[in-house]
Amino acid sequence: MSSHHFVKEQQEPAVFILEVEGISFETVAPLLEWSPTLLVAQEAVEVVLSWGIKIDVVLGTMDFQNENRHLLEEQYPLRFLTVSSLTALEEGIHYLLASQHKGVHLVGFDHQKHQQLEEKIFHLDLTLVDGDWKYYPVKGGKFSKWFAPAEIRLLASENQPVEVSNAEGSLLFPVCYLTQLEVPEGISTFSSTGIFWIGEQVRG
Repeated sequence: MSSHHFVKEQQEPAVFILEVEGISFETVAPLLEWSPTLLVAQEAVEVVLSWGIKIDVVLGTMDFQNENRHLLEEQYPLRFLTVSSLTALEEGIHYLLASQHKGVHLVGFDHQKHQQLEEKIFHLDLTLVDGDWKYYPVKGGKFSKWFAPAEIRLLASENQPVEVSNAEGSLLFPVCYLTQLEVPEGISTFSSTGIFWIGEQVRG
């Protein structure tokens, strides 16, 4: 088995592209470096194909599949998963769990709907890419990370208290759904009793 297949089947987080509005190839390209499994919802297929990258799974309606049978040969090996637009996310996550993937980057997922994912983050390591921001969950408790001087975002339930500690001191505040704050260079530590998400801007 080649190292390519080892990475594809076991280690590298899959990339699941749901929408491409506001998403550039430059944003997605770093996620594709190690040839992960690539799932694409039918709404995004045309744009993703224009990027010249290999698709592994297309999630689409039966009508879409019948109209695009040529993809089975042009993108071989490729498989279709039958979905409606309302079930693409659920079917894609189910496929990833069934194929023993450990993580996934959800591209084009609206960060405002992050609470829809809270059950799923205990089964898969999830990150969201929405526009030029990437969000990752903290599953309650404490999380520390080194940052360059940056503006970050915190997503949580309305008025959920989050404490942030770094070289500038410690601050406890309620998240007003989405809160933006500046962090200095160095380690910042975040803590809360519930699930929250940290967002960082993706630099092209």
